[in-house]
Amino acid sequence: MLSHDRHASRRAFLGACSASAAFFTTRGLFAEELARTPSRTEGPFYPDKLPLDTDNDLIIIKDGITPAVGEITHLTGRVLDVTGSPVRDATIEIWQCDANAVYLHTTDSGQKVDQQDKNFQGFGRFTTGSTGEYRFRTIKPVPYPGRPAPHIHFKVKKGDRTLLTSQINIAGHPGNEVDGVVRGGIGVFDRELLMTDFKPIPGSKIGELVAEFTIVLGRTPDEHALQSSRKPNLGS
Repeated sequence: MLSHDRHASRRAFLGACSASAAFFTTRGLFAEELARTPSRTEGPFYPDKLPLDTDNDLIIIKDGITPAVGEITHLTGRVLDVTGSPVRDATIEIWQCDANAVYLHTTDSGQKVDQQDKNFQGFGRFTTGSTGEYRFRTIKPVPYPGRPAPHIHFKVKKGDRTLLTSQINIAGHPGNEVDGVVRGGIGVFDRELLMTDFKPIPGSKIGELVAEFTIVLGRTPDEHALQSSRKPNLGS
C-alpha cells in the first residue's frame, strides 16, 4: 500500500474527491433510484496469471523506485446500490494495457516482451470500506490496435460473486465514436454512464490527473441479490 509520508498530499486530494462523490449521491436522492452502471465485456486480456503485487498502486511494483511510463492518474469513486447507499466490503479490480499498449496477459505480453513496460503493474485491487469508496493510482489509458477508445476494465466482486464487469472510458475522446465496444449494443444514455473526465490536478508538478467514477450496482441477477440481502426483513 502507499506510504504515509510519500502520499500525504494525495490523501488530502482524495478527501476532496470523496466530497464530490457525496454530492453525486445527494443528487440521486431526489430520484427514485440512481442510474445503474451498465456492464461491458471483460475482453480477452483479464490477467491469466496475476502479478505478485496486486495492490491499488499500479505505478510502482512492490519496492521498486522506477515508476511506470504514462500520465499518472488518481482514479477514485464509490460503489453504491440503487438507493445511493454505499456498498461495503466490495472488491474492485481494475486492469488495463500499459502506455505501450501491452496487457498483462501471456497472449499479449508474451509476444511483445521488448515493448512491455515492466514497471507497470497492469492490475490492482481495492476493498471498499463503510463509505463505499475506492481509489487507485494508475495511468491514463491509451488506445491500442482494435480498440481506438482508451479504457480501464473493472470488476466488482463480493465474496465469490462477480457483481459487475464493465469499462471506464475517457469522456470526449474521438476514439469513442468509432470503437465497437463503446458503441455496440448500448444506448446513448448508458454509454454516457461509462464516461468520465481525466482532469489535471491543480498544482501538480508532474502533470498528474484525477478521474472520478461512481459505480451503481443493480442490473445483473447477482447485483439484485446483493440489493435484496441489504433490505430489512419486514415479516409477512
